[in-house]
Amino acid sequence: MSTSIGDRDGNGADRDRIMGDPIPPRTRTPISDPAPSRTATPPVLPRPAPKIEDSWWLHARSRIPGGLRRRDTVQVQQRGLHEKMDLGWGSVAAVLGSWRWLLESLSLCSSDTGPVIPTTPLLSFLERVQETALNTFGETNFDPKAYVDLSLKLDLSTTEEAFDELPKSANGSLSVEDLKGFIEKYFEGAGNDMVNCEPVDFVPEPEGFLPKVENPEVRAWALEVHALWKNLSRKVSDQVQKRPELHSMLPLPEAVMIPGSRFREVYYWDSYWVIRGLLASKMYETAKGIVTNLIYFIEEYGYVLNGGRAYYTNRSQPPLLSAMIYDIYNKTGDMQLVRKSLPALLKEYHFWSSGTMTSLLAFVLLFGGELCLGIHKVNIQDSQPCNHTLNRYYAMWNKPRPEATTKVCPSLLLTCLSIRSVDKKFSSNISNISEKQHFYRELASAAESGWDFSSRWMRNPLDFTTLATTSILPVDLNTFILKMELDIAFLAKLTGDNSTAESFLEASQSRRKAIKSVFWNAEMGQWLDYWLNDSTCEGPQTWEACNQNQSVFASNFIPLWVESFYSDTSLVEKVLKSFQGSGLLCAFGIATSLMNSGEQWDFPNGWAPLQHMIVEGLARSGSKEARSVAEDIVVRWIRTNYVAYKKTGKMHEKYNVEKCGEHGGGGKYAPQTGFGWSNGVVLAFLEEFGWPQDQKIDC
Repeated sequence: MSTSIGDRDGNGADRDRIMGDPIPPRTRTPISDPAPSRTATPPVLPRPAPKIEDSWWLHARSRIPGGLRRRDTVQVQQRGLHEKMDLGWGSVAAVLGSWRWLLESLSLCSSDTGPVIPTTPLLSFLERVQETALNTFGETNFDPKAYVDLSLKLDLSTTEEAFDELPKSANGSLSVEDLKGFIEKYFEGAGNDMVNCEPVDFVPEPEGFLPKVENPEVRAWALEVHALWKNLSRKVSDQVQKRPELHSMLPLPEAVMIPGSRFREVYYWDSYWVIRGLLASKMYETAKGIVTNLIYFIEEYGYVLNGGRAYYTNRSQPPLLSAMIYDIYNKTGDMQLVRKSLPALLKEYHFWSSGTMTSLLAFVLLFGGELCLGIHKVNIQDSQPCNHTLNRYYAMWNKPRPEATTKVCPSLLLTCLSIRSVDKKFSSNISNISEKQHFYRELASAAESGWDFSSRWMRNPLDFTTLATTSILPVDLNTFILKMELDIAFLAKLTGDNSTAESFLEASQSRRKAIKSVFWNAEMGQWLDYWLNDSTCEGPQTWEACNQNQSVFASNFIPLWVESFYSDTSLVEKVLKSFQGSGLLCAFGIATSLMNSGEQWDFPNGWAPLQHMIVEGLARSGSKEARSVAEDIVVRWIRTNYVAYKKTGKMHEKYNVEKCGEHGGGGKYAPQTGFGWSNGVVLAFLEEFGWPQDQKIDC
């Protein structure tokens, strides 16, 4: 049955009705409590011992003519490929044969032998300086990110030589004076690679700004939040453009909005809610510039990076670029943006669809782009049996993250015991090299999810080393990719590319069925993450009900954000009842989970993106009851943001949903302010829901 693309989410097609009774109200589970009887223990995965040899990257350096190009990512030049293809299919076979070594090298798909994007010489040196600074200056107020964000004043070889010549004591340490003098002489300050710039389309009070906000106190505050865009606007320094080898900051063509505080660069999924706020602020050109930067990443690397620094090239973040473009188009009708974006979206989709090595190589040959190395695709067979394709997070890294903060607060302790690298600290009890590499990949993959860190990714919330991100099929990631498929279908239709539109519409329909089959739990009335039986990437896995993670997380309700699900009246009714009884809705917003693990993506923290997606899905469902619940959540969230702002003069990264006006805590770094996505969600909520004249704003 054909489906109109105008009906974005395929609602013209037959819709499967998802049935199931909601669960009764649940109570929050403190970390010291035993697991609820409903929760199945995820299976323990065997970890095959890999060969501890030189990585295949060393082979790549020696086998690819000229070594690795363009920031050390493997790629095939499009022009060169086309010249080879002009010689006939025999030459294509020769090209494939010449890459056989790469296929063989990448065929080991267990998470501790997977691909690794190599670091740069500059980052390797900055990590040496970072470690020396920790040993020299001590642990108090030490943030390692500040050291890998430094820029060189002189070339690397000169700086490294001077560092090696610093006088050292018998145990190899440096004096505080010598190291301070060295840093002042040879480095620019962290953050100096970005310069302040006022957005081109900022005006103090835009015409038509938040017309539904009638309360003058709330309007005055909203204008102050709107003005924060000037504080967060940056442009990459011209020096980065001229001498990129001296900087961990990556060149970008347009201005960016940084989140704030220690986050001095652009971040991928933050940008979606920043853009939603910019659209409410009528700053359409700034929003388009952010998209242009993310497209630039795809053109350079084959995917959108986690963030705008060299140490983020080994992973992406939740894929929301298509949603940004869709929302900007809906506001502006900019067809030029749509045409410019579509090829990049196709590249990004293929990155997230990477599964077998053959498909990766085909992507290189067909699209002339960089080799996508993340193993994100998983095949799973349900009980029918029917085969489905879903996705997971999988970072291309198996070492400590250079930027990892050093503040370590073990979950069961109230105070921080040490300030060492998070990654190294928690891996110190792992003696086996391959197990240690596996743990580092799980850390980086959790960072790719945006939920760094959460009990959601742990087999045992009491033990941080049981992170198993690559062994989980996440509900929200697959919802984002479903939306990507729908958005691409819509945007392709706009450009007249009906073939691509139909192809992606079919893909979205298949994924919707997969989400229902693998994630939906009728008894709970929620979509649940799925634990894989093994983390290899070849061959279908068999679905088992006990592998659904029955712990309650806000992510269990994220599918409501997509029209494929919020347009289903019967489904919305069931999910709404489940949500109301889940225990997640607190006095001042939606909690991230019911588990108080001490990690920041757990109870009692609430995060702006989670509030927004759940609220928007409920509000758009057409259900009056769901709309009423959405409005109630908005009031709670706006109030705590307002009170916190009045107390501190700042917008915060996260909030404690149990206490009005209290910022969130926990996790591996101090709470941050600024704050891009919090600002964006407040403005988006006020634009959609307004604030009546007589409604109080204080808690």
